[in-house]
Amino acid sequence: MVIMNSSTSNLNFRNEVRDTKAAILRKIGQPLSLEKISLPKELLRGQVLVKLIYSGICGAQLNEISGAKGKDNYLPHLLGHEGFCEVIGIGPDVSSIGIGDKAVMHWRPNVGIQSEVPRYSIGNENINAGWVTTFNEHAIVSENRLTKLKDDANFSKEIIPLLGCALTTAFGVVMRETNVQSHDNVVIFGAGGVGLSIISLLVSMGVKNICIVDINSKKIEIARKLGANLSFDSSKFDSADELKKNILTEFNQKINFVYETSGNSAAINMAYELGSSISTILLIGVPFHDQKISINTLKLHFGMKFFGTEGGKSIPSEDIPKIISLMKENKLNLQSFPLNLYPFNDINRAIDDLKNGIPGRFILEF
Repeated sequence: MVIMNSSTSNLNFRNEVRDTKAAILRKIGQPLSLEKISLPKELLRGQVLVKLIYSGICGAQLNEISGAKGKDNYLPHLLGHEGFCEVIGIGPDVSSIGIGDKAVMHWRPNVGIQSEVPRYSIGNENINAGWVTTFNEHAIVSENRLTKLKDDANFSKEIIPLLGCALTTAFGVVMRETNVQSHDNVVIFGAGGVGLSIISLLVSMGVKNICIVDINSKKIEIARKLGANLSFDSSKFDSADELKKNILTEFNQKINFVYETSGNSAAINMAYELGSSISTILLIGVPFHDQKISINTLKLHFGMKFFGTEGGKSIPSEDIPKIISLMKENKLNLQSFPLNLYPFNDINRAIDDLKNGIPGRFILEF
């Protein structure tokens, strides 16, 4: 293994990788465009060249494609922020990872250098990208968006992309931002990748009273298999008040924690309404930029905690090994966690299936 650490040297990989296939967002609300993009001639300080093995697709990418956060000033650009890769080139001063290493790709910053963003192109057209992208066969990634995978035994490699977002976010919100006890009553809104990951982690901690709320009966069924002992299909209730009453009745009016993962404004309002002076309400999902919530803040003055999170404040270099240890020790059982595998060329079909509510995490295979 050769690791180049000199601040004056560059690794020229042009003879090995001149271009690569990528899925490009060219227009909001439109399918991604699969095209060949050219890589720069040299890696800059802190940049790492990787070959993708698997990439996850999560709600953040759906939000980008649909313009949930408002005007996109970076079109055309690449997407994706959770993946599993092999390192095939390193730039100057990279020290935490070497050629031949396998790594988790994540959006949360980590140890190592934060490099300049890569400069891809198609002819004279610039294709923008951030510090990490995973919807491309090869990617130039900032060193601090990679965590070397030291031990990947005893679990399927398809699950590894979840260590870049869904599992680490869930680990962060459960282990870092809240202090759940085994006897606590927990409600989770949304049975997507993060919601299901939270359930799996709570079960590993011995939490018994876990309630899932979703509008998709198939997702609810999977949540029950993973360990949720209570469930509510919100589409079957005539009003939010009726749903609220039923949830509170099941928990004898006592809810300790609510995790809102859907980003739906109505669900955020409902999460707030369920809380009391003993409750912590944590917002994980992000609503569309033009959606608002309406709350009476009185509960906040009497002890209820109501706040949002940025990825659970996860620290990848610390949290990824802990999650892997839980899986190796069979404390975190993900055997029932649904993974939907798609060839990279079928990325738009995968995105459509995710939009249409098919349960599970969506994984691209390269």
